[in-house]
Amino acid sequence: MLIPLIRQKMHQQLHPYFLLFSSLIFILIKTPVSFCQDDERFSKCSEPILCGDIEINYPFWGGGRPDYCGHPSFEINCESNIPNIAIESTSYKVVGIDTPTRILTLARDDLLSNICLNNPENASLDLNIFSYVSSDQNITLYYGCTFSGPQIPTRRPNMFSCPSNIFGIYTMIGVSFDFSIVRCEKEIITRINQTSAVALASATATVEVLKSAISGGFSVNWMANIDSPCEQCGRSGGRCGSNPDSAAFACHCATGTHAFNCTDAQNQDGESRKKNQTPLAIGLGVGGAVLAGIGIGWLIFFCRQKRKRIAAQASPVQAEKKDLPVLSSSNGLTTSSPNSSTTFTRSIPSYPSSTSEADYGRGSSYFGAHVFSFAELEEATDNFDQSKELGDGGFGVVYYGKLRDGRVVAVKRLYENNFKRVEQFMNEVEILTKLRHQHLVTLYGCTSKRSRDLLLVYEYISNGTVADHLHGNRAKSGLLSWPVRMNIAIETADALAYLHSSVIIHRDVKTNNILLDNDFHVKVADFGLSRLFPDNVTHVSTAPQGTPGYVDPEYYQCYQLTEKSDVYSFGVVLIELISSLQAVDTNRHRHDSNLANMAVNKIQTHSVHELVDPSLGFTTNSSVRRMTTLVAELAFRCLQQERDMRPSMREVLETLRGIQNGESNAHKAEVLDIVVDDVGLLKGSGSPSSPHSSG
Repeated sequence: MLIPLIRQKMHQQLHPYFLLFSSLIFILIKTPVSFCQDDERFSKCSEPILCGDIEINYPFWGGGRPDYCGHPSFEINCESNIPNIAIESTSYKVVGIDTPTRILTLARDDLLSNICLNNPENASLDLNIFSYVSSDQNITLYYGCTFSGPQIPTRRPNMFSCPSNIFGIYTMIGVSFDFSIVRCEKEIITRINQTSAVALASATATVEVLKSAISGGFSVNWMANIDSPCEQCGRSGGRCGSNPDSAAFACHCATGTHAFNCTDAQNQDGESRKKNQTPLAIGLGVGGAVLAGIGIGWLIFFCRQKRKRIAAQASPVQAEKKDLPVLSSSNGLTTSSPNSSTTFTRSIPSYPSSTSEADYGRGSSYFGAHVFSFAELEEATDNFDQSKELGDGGFGVVYYGKLRDGRVVAVKRLYENNFKRVEQFMNEVEILTKLRHQHLVTLYGCTSKRSRDLLLVYEYISNGTVADHLHGNRAKSGLLSWPVRMNIAIETADALAYLHSSVIIHRDVKTNNILLDNDFHVKVADFGLSRLFPDNVTHVSTAPQGTPGYVDPEYYQCYQLTEKSDVYSFGVVLIELISSLQAVDTNRHRHDSNLANMAVNKIQTHSVHELVDPSLGFTTNSSVRRMTTLVAELAFRCLQQERDMRPSMREVLETLRGIQNGESNAHKAEVLDIVVDDVGLLKGSGSPSSPHSSG
């Protein structure tokens, strides 16, 4: 009888509340909730799209990606799945896009269609948006050419046939033509990459090589201010794009607002959102309160009834109750009396939570670097197959790998997972994620520092190292002509100057850490030894590390690390570039086993010609003779034992650029030797010597 009475009582008491609650639910259902839906622009701009094999992402748009997802000047036409972009009324095929370095590789559409242009015109760039990459070369194409003399000279490699019995000519650095015997109607200047320039300089070059050079394209940088707001927008959860009304940068957020970032947008839109949500908030508040009241009232009523039933059942046996043992948190079993509390406490052991994904392993990034799982990288490298080894990097072996998304990568696996290695691992990740430079290798991500192994994932650079091409397994290719080596020196100096401007010292500059892409552009790698350089000190005291033959003598002797330590190492690299010799070679005479020592001795004894690689044309080419001599002089300054006598990396960079452009008049082209007294560097000090020189 008790249960039916309880049910009847509850129905009588709760029926009005259920009616009120049902009404509130109906109101809430009818309340619009469009603010929870993603904005269309946010959704449309979330993922890049492909045009051919080119990924279109901000600042680019087109090919199905709306204009508000990119910058107004970066529209890509994807007709027939071939990406094209128009710059200053000239149409280009998009050969490649490297978003981290802001490099766009282009090839002129009209030249791709027909090398013999009917109406050749020079193209131009919008210099407010783009700039040329310095390592590419100009090539001049002459059209409507005919011989002006009575006799037709022998056909030359840099001539190409065109209709109507006329021909074209191309010239560039290292490839000239005698224009006294021809007359040409028009000329244009375009650009080609370094690899193409090397091929075209060959005496066996054909028109097919020229066409290949044009199709290989050239590179331009888009300005940093184009996408600099994008990083902040992305961090706030937004999608980068532009405002269709003003063409200004906009951060498309899930709420549909356009602002510099989604955090600002939420703050700016907060008041209006509060007004729109007021009815809903009131409804939710009232409904919640009613539900809570109903629940609490029902629980109180139920508990009271249950307590009464338990008391009634227990009263007949209460007198017979014995002392019962209960658990104690401190002493195990204790005895309770009839008047004692029947509550007991159980002590639960506390185990530390798993930290396998702790710290930055739990999130998706660390210092902005994507965190990969060990299993993913194990799969990418075929379980770290020995055949996939690319070589030894700082503190680890580097493997070739291919990620699930198709990206080809270089995976560095640290030798040992001990405290020291973890420290170097974290150091490299922190440094690399802060840096963005076209001549520094790009870090894609890493594993958690508590992973089974410590792994770093870099972009894969396919053309080996400078050491490979100078005196390794690629040395016989002969691709490192002097112009290419000069560009390598400049691009490496540019990267190191950038590091120093970011108060970072590399500490392991060597030709094995200078990677080359297919166009022989430099990517400086291996920051395992890098160290931040505090602003308020002139040097950092640290145990000497580095590679024999490259280590700054003062750093080795005094444990004093400065930017000039990198300058010394770079001086060794310069000597390698002009000599093609290894930094340390015990097969050489014991006085010459250390290249830095040998170079200084050759320079001091006026024997630069004995140092230069004969294949570079030192004795036959006055331009090469002038530049190699001046580079040797610069290297000599870098190799001084006293760091204060060495130039800064910025000064080294500007000097190299001046040498390349023929602006330096320190020495005439005919001068083969450098007189130390004229240079005025030694000031009575002995010649620089490396602590790793073989005796």
